[in-house]
Amino acid sequence: MLVGPVFNRELATAPRSWRLYLSRAIYVGALFGLVCTAWLILFGSQPMRTLGDLARFGSAIFALLAPVQLAMAIGFSALLTAAAVAQEKDRRTLDLLLMTRMTNSELVIGKLLASMLTVLVLILSAVPLFLLLAMLGGVSHGQIARVFGVTLAAALAAGSLGSTIALWREKTFQSLAMTALALMIWLLAGEAVAALRDDARGLLGAAPSEWAVAVSPVRAIFAAAAPRTSLTPMFAGAPWLGAPSDFFTIAAAALALALNALAILLVRVWNPTREARPQTADESHDGALADAPRDVHAAPGRTKEVWDNPILWREICTWAYGKKVVVIKIAYLAIFAACAWAMYGVLQAEPTPTVGGALPDASRAVVPLLVLGLVLVNALAVTSITNERDAGALDLLLVTDLSPKEIIFGKLGGVLYNAKEMILLPALLCVVCWWFDRITTENLLFMLGSLLVLNGFVAMLGVHSGMTYPNSRSAVGVSLGTLLFLLLGVAVCMRMMVAFQANFENQLLSFAAFMLGGGAGLFFALGRRNPSPAIWWASMLAPFATFYVISTFLQLSYGAAALVTILMYGFATATLLIPAIFEFDVATGRTTARDI
Repeated sequence: MLVGPVFNRELATAPRSWRLYLSRAIYVGALFGLVCTAWLILFGSQPMRTLGDLARFGSAIFALLAPVQLAMAIGFSALLTAAAVAQEKDRRTLDLLLMTRMTNSELVIGKLLASMLTVLVLILSAVPLFLLLAMLGGVSHGQIARVFGVTLAAALAAGSLGSTIALWREKTFQSLAMTALALMIWLLAGEAVAALRDDARGLLGAAPSEWAVAVSPVRAIFAAAAPRTSLTPMFAGAPWLGAPSDFFTIAAAALALALNALAILLVRVWNPTREARPQTADESHDGALADAPRDVHAAPGRTKEVWDNPILWREICTWAYGKKVVVIKIAYLAIFAACAWAMYGVLQAEPTPTVGGALPDASRAVVPLLVLGLVLVNALAVTSITNERDAGALDLLLVTDLSPKEIIFGKLGGVLYNAKEMILLPALLCVVCWWFDRITTENLLFMLGSLLVLNGFVAMLGVHSGMTYPNSRSAVGVSLGTLLFLLLGVAVCMRMMVAFQANFENQLLSFAAFMLGGGAGLFFALGRRNPSPAIWWASMLAPFATFYVISTFLQLSYGAAALVTILMYGFATATLLIPAIFEFDVATGRTTARDI
């Protein structure tokens, strides 16, 4: 079979507990909760008079749910697949799979589908809900089919991207970071094409706006969700390719096939890694010379002086995350250059007045860079712990005389130092906006303070997840999943508030169930294995505080939004940091002299 025993192993060995069915129910329930929330916002204060009102609501909520599902599918397919393959490499189980009689296609395709099984099942479980929306009117079955075609194709392409990069790279952080960077480049490429002039026909007779839909998954999902009155093919000479959104589905599926073909051809070239390969004759001869007896009194050459905190010294003064981190930083600098160029174009134009419910034009260039930076900082933090555990180095640290404070602050300091570009460059763009008088000095301080607190929170979130979950895949999934859900929740709430214009304060009751469910899920992820009252309060208060931040931000009350952000996520950081230090032995299983 093409899938092979790897996929069967995932299905046969994973217990079918209640969590398997609960995840599907929670996902569909969350989407249905968004529908109910939008209903309360739109018709809570006014009655529904005609069937046209019901049809317009069905069309509006369909256009809201489609990009939400796409974001979930792309993000989790790529990052979870990369984490699953990286875990096999860290634990050296991939080398054992390569020694079996499995073919390359069975190994690559089987691991890909096994890693994406949860995401694919969640997407398919939402089909009945979308079909129910068609009963409201305003949505056709053709729109639903196009939306799910774009979503599945984009998810397969993103998952194949994560799997191929993880099979290629050696370190978990390298795999996660390169996958996130590739996804961001994919999205920015579509926006760059859309920025071209649409006066004349472009490449192969298609306009730049059509090519933007064919390249960008975000633009493709909006085009697929829109009603189609007449079929205008993207290419006049190839009508079978369909509209731009249909062409995106075909292109994304072809990209997934190409990435998997590349991984199948090179999986045994990339693996085992260089360190695990047997030495050649020349390398063995050099190793013998290196192992020859030496005079212990001879000068050993220049030595390195280790700091008082050896954890911090290793994170800063050595290549703890591999030398390919330089490539990641160069790619991030390239994305920064693209965002800076986009901001330069906005700053050269005449400033437009900002009204409630709209983001400033200059800030739109900062948002992609900020989101990518938060994801990379979080991935670096969680892998700084999971890599130590998978390599067996964490057990060695636990038997030393290092205090929990030295270990935790050493890891946090190393994460913030290695991710300094991801922290400072978004702040630099904010300073540029202030230099061109697009924001005031007061708002600049608000933005810089909020960025500092948010980076500290995502770093501590990664360290907490890495310490709490002994399984590396679970730790990475919980850490990145929590961050992605927070970012996605903020984006969904802002879009709903802007789309269904109403008094923002009156929308609190409509979002109450949504926020309570988010708080319970946050506590389940962060405090289930090591519960504490502080984590419970932080988990339950964070959604309500975030709602207040969004509503005040859309009303242009930037000071109140920044103050609540700093207080709330500063408190959440403290609730994760204090147990990590004072309950370090409980979280890691270390036995100290106090326990003897």
